[in-house]
Amino acid sequence: MTSSRFEWNTVQPEIGAAMVALSGAVKKAAADVGIDELLLHLIDIRASQLNGCAFCLDMHTREARKAGATDNHLLAVTTWQESPRFSAQERAVLALAEAVTTLGEGYVSDEVYAQAKAEFADDQVAVLIWRATVINSWNRIVLGSRTRIPASHLKD
Repeated sequence: MTSSRFEWNTVQPEIGAAMVALSGAVKKAAADVGIDELLLHLIDIRASQLNGCAFCLDMHTREARKAGATDNHLLAVTTWQESPRFSAQERAVLALAEAVTTLGEGYVSDEVYAQAKAEFADDQVAVLIWRATVINSWNRIVLGSRTRIPASHLKD
């Protein structure tokens, strides 16, 4: 395992601070429009899985557990389309997270967007897309800098 290339929060700290502020603004907007915190964690977890970001996956599964997610629920995220564990809202969020994460394959499909619109208001869908955008940015920062999971997190 290689070491980190740079500390994202100390090299170009103004940009790091802007990313932290954007993350905070999206989290606040989600709360303002009534999006459950666990749904936000599902976005973070699925995008981090797809992007192969171990650091973010570790962080967001820890946060999801603190928000009440069970291990069985979290383990099923990789197979959410086949699992009966997920509600219609969770399925819509996971589909949207996947679509935003894999944009290299095209636009978010009308089907995925309609699924989200069936479960959420316009302002909520916008916030969900922002959340997926932010976690994808974080994944790229972490992967580009090779930020590592703290050793203290590996003892559980």
